[in-house]
Amino acid sequence: MEVALPRDDTGPTFAKVTKRLRDANGIPIGTANDNPILDTRLYEVEYLDGHRASLSANAIAHNMFAQIDENGNRMLMFDAIIDHRVDGTEVMKDDAFITTTNGGRRRKKTTRGGEILLQWKDGSTTWEAMKDIHAEYPVQLAEYALSKGIDDQPAFAWWIPYVMKKCNRIISRTKSKYWTRTHKFGIRIPKSVQEAKEIDAANRNTLWYDAIKKEMRNVRVVFEEYDGGIGELTKKGYKEPGMHLVFDVKMGENFRRKARLVAEGHKTSTPSSITYSSVVSRDSVRIALTIAALNGCKVLTCDIMNAYLTAPCRENFGVRRGRNLDPKLGRYLL
Repeated sequence: MEVALPRDDTGPTFAKVTKRLRDANGIPIGTANDNPILDTRLYEVEYLDGHRASLSANAIAHNMFAQIDENGNRMLMFDAIIDHRVDGTEVMKDDAFITTTNGGRRRKKTTRGGEILLQWKDGSTTWEAMKDIHAEYPVQLAEYALSKGIDDQPAFAWWIPYVMKKCNRIISRTKSKYWTRTHKFGIRIPKSVQEAKEIDAANRNTLWYDAIKKEMRNVRVVFEEYDGGIGELTKKGYKEPGMHLVFDVKMGENFRRKARLVAEGHKTSTPSSITYSSVVSRDSVRIALTIAALNGCKVLTCDIMNAYLTAPCRENFGVRRGRNLDPKLGRYLL
């Protein structure tokens, strides 16, 4: 877990909580308690320069909650833009224009492939997608591009003139805070299976990979294997929407790592029937609580794991199994 901690007179500095402190006999120091005031556990924290210190669980929690929103996203204060780079998928100058049906030409409105290096008030730096920085800090990004002489690049040329013209109005609306999408409760969130493995390797554990295996084990029961090719499936009316994993951290479950396999529904046509996820009504909850109170009953709750898998699917979908999951290439799951 990463968290900004006060250190001497230098202000908040990023540090990583590395391990639980133990005494000379290897016994963990302190005991956990539901009351934070009575929690005496001690942890080791390591600062960016290698300095290590001990800190109580209560102090770590206090600093962590002071730096996140209600969803656990870390709050950073913007300082400056210091660099930029591209990943090879950016739009080149030769392809920067689109020819319309009436013969006119207009620029492609895209920031694809661009990344911006931001420096935050705490001294840390992170690479962020250009599309996010263009949305959050348009004026600062425009000024950076002009200072570097790259405002004629396709990723900048289509929007910088407008931003500079409307600068005074936009400045009043710009934000001074940015919610990073890379960490939650100070824990780095992966965006792919490969990144999850890399994080586990760096932290010397298997928390993210265990979450992936658990999700795969839970959803496996709803698939049927098919050994034919994609052409045969297409003839039978099957669609291939694709799937990917979404990662999260559950604070109420001791910061448990969670992976969820989701279908890319935006790649399929909208079904004719209305789809929604119903929830229990507020009145039903009040009635249940009232009955429990009148009869002196204790209210308990439970969660049915992967309950959404029990709903029948009226459409035909097929997804390709990964190479690392099955040696038979071309095998599909329906």
